[in-house]
Amino acid sequence: MTLRGVMTALVTPMRDGAVDEDGLRGLVRAQLDGKIEGLVACGSTGEAATLTGDEQAAVVRAVVDEVGGRVPVIAGVGARSTHGAIDEARRGARSGADALLVVTPAYNKPTQDGLVAHFQAVADATDLPIILYNVPGRTACDMKPATVATLAEHPNIVGIKEATGDLTRAADVRRVVPKDFVLLSGDDFTYLPFIATGGDGCISVLGNIAPQRLMAIDTGARQGLPAEALAIHLRMLPLMHALFGESNPIPVKTAAHWLGLIPSAELRLPLTPLTDAGADALEAALLLASLVPERAPGAPSTVGPA
Repeated sequence: MTLRGVMTALVTPMRDGAVDEDGLRGLVRAQLDGKIEGLVACGSTGEAATLTGDEQAAVVRAVVDEVGGRVPVIAGVGARSTHGAIDEARRGARSGADALLVVTPAYNKPTQDGLVAHFQAVADATDLPIILYNVPGRTACDMKPATVATLAEHPNIVGIKEATGDLTRAADVRRVVPKDFVLLSGDDFTYLPFIATGGDGCISVLGNIAPQRLMAIDTGARQGLPAEALAIHLRMLPLMHALFGESNPIPVKTAAHWLGLIPSAELRLPLTPLTDAGADALEAALLLASLVPERAPGAPSTVGPA
């Protein structure tokens, strides 16, 4: 199993307030058809913060079953407390995940020493490989490169997803970690420069709707075709930005529904439907990327019960 390359942070399809397992399995099949190299279930894009523990376990099990060992399945772990993160890590392991994506604990604003103690405790509690997840825009906590270097000494901590939007971060981390430590971009719009400065792959939002385009960027960058990779990157850049025009995963779920990849764009509160302005911007970006959406003007609300 490799945890490098282009991976998708899956949305979680919903219908009438419940997880839509059939819709989820259909999305996974589309990802495999697109030759994606790994899948993350129950990450930020998967609305994991709104799912119960039983729902998270069911989502991971469904993805693992549908994948059938063809690509790694990584379970998201996100808790404000260390004991909560340990419980989630163990649940992900029981659900059949190949690895865990463990985010920095939100709200608490731990020190760097606190982050070391937190991740080491989680890593000690599982045999699965752990990818650290640094996303200060959601957690109000930035894990510094020196902290990553300390954590990389733990045998179960094998990589990091960096979603800082900082184009220098990959190089700063690569300089202080072992050569086999995996660096993954968590921001689609930084992926091409991330590869150039030491990155090994990405965990993508865009991958939900255009896995082949991301694979083409990755292939071009790694096979010495920078002009081709840059051309695709620039063509997709407006869409990459449009997918974050409102809180993720609101736009990407909408786009996936428009493109027929999931049956519904339903969200859970506190997430609400894409605004009219956001929908117009998303439609324009999809057309620029040669992805033709099928909008349904006047469609009913896509917010399900909390």
